[in-house]
This record gives sequence, C-alpha cells and structure tokens, in this order.
Amino acid sequence: MELAASTLHLLDRPLEAILDQLVTLDVNRIELADSGNHALNPKRVERLLEFKSSYDIEFSIHAPYADTNLSADDDLIREWILKRVRASIRFASELDSKCLVLHPGWTTATEPFMRGRSWGLNIRSLRWLQRYAGDYGVEVLLENVPNPTPYLLVSLDDFRLFDEEMTPSLGYVLDIGHSNLLGETQGFIDEFGPKIKHVHVSDNEGEADSHLPISEGTIDWEKSIDSLKNIGFNGWVVIESYSKVTESIEYLKRLL
Repeated sequence: MELAASTLHLLDRPLEAILDQLVTLDVNRIELADSGNHALNPKRVERLLEFKSSYDIEFSIHAPYADTNLSADDDLIREWILKRVRASIRFASELDSKCLVLHPGWTTATEPFMRGRSWGLNIRSLRWLQRYAGDYGVEVLLENVPNPTPYLLVSLDDFRLFDEEMTPSLGYVLDIGHSNLLGETQGFIDEFGPKIKHVHVSDNEGEADSHLPISEGTIDWEKSIDSLKNIGFNGWVVIESYSKVTESIEYLKRLL
C-alpha cells in the first residue's frame, strides 16, 4: 500500500497557492480534486508537470462531482457534463495520473415518472467514459458515496446489482468513511476485494460524512488496514480529512 493525500483540505485556496504546502506533506503521492479552486485547465496542467518533475510527485485525479450528474435526464445537459469529465480524463492522461476517480450518477425529479431511467443513464455514461478513458490510457474507477444521498451507488446491494450489469466491469474506489456510515466496510472488502484499486480514508462517528482526521472518529483503522492487507491490496490509500492531514499521515504510517 502507498500512502497519499488529497488536495481536498486545501480547496479553499487556488491550486497555485498550495503547491508549497503539498511539498511539506510526508507523501509523494497527491490526489488532485479537479473542482472549485483546483479545477484543472491547460495552464495549471503545465505548472503541475513542472512541479511533478521537480519533486518526484505522482498524481491521481478526482473528477469534478458537484455539478456532474452522469444520470442527468436532459440529453443536452448530460452531454455537457460528459464533456467536462472528458476534459478531466485528458488532463489525467497528460499528468500520467494513477487513475481518475468518478462518482456515480444520481436520481432526478423526473425519476418517479420514468422508473429506472437514472440507473440506465448512469451505466450508459460510465461505459462511454470507460471507452474514452481507455483511448487515453487512463483507468476510470468508481467510488462508493455516502448515505443519505440521491446517488445511485451507495450500499453494498447497489454495487452488487451494478456489478452484474456493468460490462466491461469497472474497478472501484473504496471510501472507508462512506462505507462506515452503513457498517459495510468489511463486507465491501470481502465481496469486491480484487476490484478495489484505490482507497479513500477519513474518519467519522458513523452518522455523517464529517471527514474527520484519522483516529478522531469511531472507525477501527487497524482492522480496516489489516483487511486490506489480507486481500493483497497494493494501491493508494488517500487521506481525505479536512484537517490535521499531517497527523493523519503519521497515524497511518504507523499502521502501514
């Protein structure tokens, strides 16, 4: 396993202003949040390539998610959303990113009148993006999202159904903070172990996705890390805590 840190805890500042802080973290793997103040563009990618070469940094990319519903009912709106994600894929390719993390689609106000449409559009969009990403040498990975939300893939049951229908299959990002809200972390690891390619970590108390520093919530981190070791997981463990990232890195380094 390789320890990494997300730029999420620095999202209140422009990307250019946080690069010096990233260097001070005791990791050389960084997940860029392609959203808000850190939204990627050609100029920023050029700067990140210089940064990458100077400090021997590796990147993964978290695709934008705030306004990017892969199941948007309106065809024109959905096409613009897919266009934005395609840009994220190209940036990931230029940065030689480890992977591109995607959130699934969510239901809309029209779902009660067209049952199952959101689910079908989600799969259609993911198949399309998977093919597109393949042309750029980028691996698209799908993340489990927190409950309660309108997202389509939250629980283990949701992923079981999706796994049966999604062909070709996708790799997964296990967000332990999210799975903890349903008490399904161990179940997810047991059932989808070989498909877990990337892991997100932050702590919580089992009630809300609060992104606490590691060890400040109720998650049993020793058990979670041991379970990942037992399935031979050798990907990135990305810290997504909103604060005390340095302390979270130190805590996880002891477990790893």
